[in-house]
Amino acid sequence: MPPDTALAFPAMRALRTHYEDESAFVERIDTVQRAEGYRLVGVFEDERSHALAVAGFRVGHMLAWGRFLYVDDLSTLAEARRRGYGRLLLDWLAEEARRLDCEQLHLDSGVAPDRYDAHRLYLNTGLAITSHHFARKL
Repeated sequence: MPPDTALAFPAMRALRTHYEDESAFVERIDTVQRAEGYRLVGVFEDERSHALAVAGFRVGHMLAWGRFLYVDDLSTLAEARRRGYGRLLLDWLAEEARRLDCEQLHLDSGVAPDRYDAHRLYLNTGLAITSHHFARKL
């Protein structure tokens, strides 16, 4: 919910390092991305003031995939990694996709060596590498 968006900032910044300003992050999520169907979910520990891990996602439709849940962002604070939070979020996202009558769950991940642990997690939770993603800056 918009009043709680800032709780996701520290964990999201572990992945989206170009967001240095919390208020710019909150404004982007609350005014642009939520309007496009983006939702945030987080993992919290007792007495924590912010999420330790977060996922940003949306539901869409494509001719290739039918109705799908797309994971835009999946990030865990460095000090909270290897505690199972990423797997917990992926399991929750799969269940949410089923609840929303999605046929598939998708995410893209960078290919740099610092993403290899994430790739292992994705493969170990039943995701498969099914295509190459091409992009071009304009």
